[in-house]
Amino acid sequence: VLLTSKHHYKTEPQQAQPHVEKAIQTIMEMQLQLQQIIFLVILVAAFVLLFTEWLRNDVVAILLILSLAISGLLSAEQALSGFGSEPAIIAVCMFVLSEALHQTGVSESIGQWISRIAGSQYTRVVTVVMLTVAGLSAFTHHVTTTAMMLPPMLTLSRERSIPASKLLMPLSFAASLGTTITIIGAPAFLLASSLLQQADRPGLGIFSIAPLGIILTVAGTLFMVLIGRFLLPSREASVALGDQSHINNYFTELQIQANSQLIGKTLEQIKKSDRYQFTVVGWIRDKKRLGNPFSQHTISEDDVLLIHTTPQDLISFQHDQGLELHPVQRFKRTKSESSTSHEPDEVAQVVVASNADFIHRTLRELDFRRRFGAIVIGFWRQAEFLEQELAEIRLLAGDVLVLQGDKESLARVEKDSSVLMLVPFHSEPRLRRKAPLLILIAVTTILLSALNLLPLTIAMLSAVAAIILTGCLSLRQAYKAIDNRIFVFIAGAIPLGLAMQKSGVAALLADKLQVTLQDWPQFFILLILYAVVGLVTQLMSDAATVALFGPLAIALAKAMNASPEAYVITIAMAAVTACLTPTGHHGNLLVYGPGRYKFVDFVRVGGPLTLVLAVLVAFLAPIFWPI
Repeated sequence: VLLTSKHHYKTEPQQAQPHVEKAIQTIMEMQLQLQQIIFLVILVAAFVLLFTEWLRNDVVAILLILSLAISGLLSAEQALSGFGSEPAIIAVCMFVLSEALHQTGVSESIGQWISRIAGSQYTRVVTVVMLTVAGLSAFTHHVTTTAMMLPPMLTLSRERSIPASKLLMPLSFAASLGTTITIIGAPAFLLASSLLQQADRPGLGIFSIAPLGIILTVAGTLFMVLIGRFLLPSREASVALGDQSHINNYFTELQIQANSQLIGKTLEQIKKSDRYQFTVVGWIRDKKRLGNPFSQHTISEDDVLLIHTTPQDLISFQHDQGLELHPVQRFKRTKSESSTSHEPDEVAQVVVASNADFIHRTLRELDFRRRFGAIVIGFWRQAEFLEQELAEIRLLAGDVLVLQGDKESLARVEKDSSVLMLVPFHSEPRLRRKAPLLILIAVTTILLSALNLLPLTIAMLSAVAAIILTGCLSLRQAYKAIDNRIFVFIAGAIPLGLAMQKSGVAALLADKLQVTLQDWPQFFILLILYAVVGLVTQLMSDAATVALFGPLAIALAKAMNASPEAYVITIAMAAVTACLTPTGHHGNLLVYGPGRYKFVDFVRVGGPLTLVLAVLVAFLAPIFWPI
């Protein structure tokens, strides 16, 4: 019995070992299936929320991070890894760079330069506009580029007698095509690079996609010039250039200081420099008004120009050496208050009330500074082009006064029953003198990254630091420029791709697709991927689309023994270039109203263009990124 018992207890564990191993393997397989089910539930929920827009994209991203961490699909560190990821950091830097280009007037000058060289023939106009806009979009956000170029294009439409609808859609398409030249042009390519790195592949360099992107840009331009022009509708702009929801034409007086760079120049020379945007309606020298034409005169010290200008320049004049607003300069000379008072440091604007005792009285009669302690530095009146001196304007109900003064002075104005709605003057100075410095910073950043002297993230962060330290942009402006929603969304989308790979869903779907597509030529596989993503991106952002389809593309490429770069870049290209509807890209929505487009216009023009781009991407991607 003892021998039998000994033999029993000796052999039973050996006989049970295969069963235990099989049971453990089954449990592990069940756990993997459970992880896949959990991930698919999270993925479908995210897709529904992004598609329906019940919640903002950044809120969906936060929920994704929480879901992946709480469900155990990712560790807390992995779920939060997107916030410190390269795509998120570069996206933040791009927002700051775009704002700096705007605030220093570089973007505005480029838009005006494009308008000048575009010529009058439609073919030349479209070619110049599309190629230059695409080049600009390679280094700034495409929506920023579209918004920046919209006013010059409306002006060009009016001056060249070209229907706005013939120009604005090519403008929007070119801005999207330009993002395919560098990986910093669109968040989709930053995500694509991150996904490749997660798959143990080298990330994309700043100009890695440039050969394909340039070809697509040229092809898109040729299509619009040769074919698209006949598909575009012929409609005038829905609004005139000056019809805006905000005030953009203030009257003020500008005094020339002894050290001004404008001394000795004519108004025509100043206009060509594009540094300022103002229209001179009066010219005072030695307290006497000079006669027209003003083109006969050159600027002299102490000249006072009566001008209509933008809110940005109204503020900028006080930050530029050699220029000063005449009311401010006059206040400095006559200031007799005690040393405890200080120079005005805030700007606000008020509306003259209908029952004001200001009505039909001039600013000189009111002695506005003595009454309130604030100075009137700007003036706006609806539907009237003022030409008399600021102090001689008789006030009417509804006039808008731009005031400069300390908090106490502005508080006294606000309490007066003669004014309505004292609000801050929402404008920032355009530091155009910083434009050359900013261009140097941008070019240096691109060279450092392109030559691999610095990693792209470090190069971009260095550029942001240089922009702030050199005064091209204030710290407050830099923070204000960052679109936190896009930053948070990118940070939440990156761990989604990682979870798709870890849960095995990417490999599972790739295996199913491999069985279906294994006998298909690679060209048609990539063409189908482009088509599917191109349709989905009309409903979702390019970054969201790449985040969902990128891991699947990598897994499919591995299953097909193909280059994952070719597959992932096809996905990203489709996400940013498919232009089938006005909702496909935010730039399309910007031109939709001014161009008086209909939904079908984008389908009729964008459909054939998207097909051309899809064929080129499917054919060229395996050539540029072979197996």
